[in-house]
Amino acid sequence: MVEQSNISSSVDNGALGESKFDGGLLSFIGINILGFLITFLTFGIGFPWALCLVYGWEINHTIINGKRLKFNGTGIGLFGLWIKWLFLLVITLGIYSFWIFISLKKWKVKNTVFVN
Repeated sequence: MVEQSNISSSVDNGALGESKFDGGLLSFIGINILGFLITFLTFGIGFPWALCLVYGWEINHTIINGKRLKFNGTGIGLFGLWIKWLFLLVITLGIYSFWIFISLKKWKVKNTVFVN
C-alpha cells in the first residue's frame, strides 16, 4: 500500500490544470435517445455505433488537468470486436462474459486521446 504523503509530495499541484465535465443535461438526454433509436431501429445491430455515440459525447466533454479528451473509436471497429466477443461468449457457454466488460473498457481507453 502506498502512503498518501508519498503520492502528494510527488505531484506539483501548481502544474495541474482544472479537471471538469462540461456536458449538459439536454445534450445527454438527446444523445441517449438517439443511441436508443439507433439500437432499436436496427434490431440491436447498430448497438456498437450507438455505444460509440454515447462514449464520444461523454469523453469529448471531459477535461483532465486542463486538457480536453477526444474519443476516436468507430462503430465499425467496435462491431468487429462485438462479433468476436459474441463468438467467444457462445463457445464458452457464457463464461467469457466476465471478460467482455474489461475488454470494452480497454477498447474505450485505447481510443481516447488528449486534444491539446
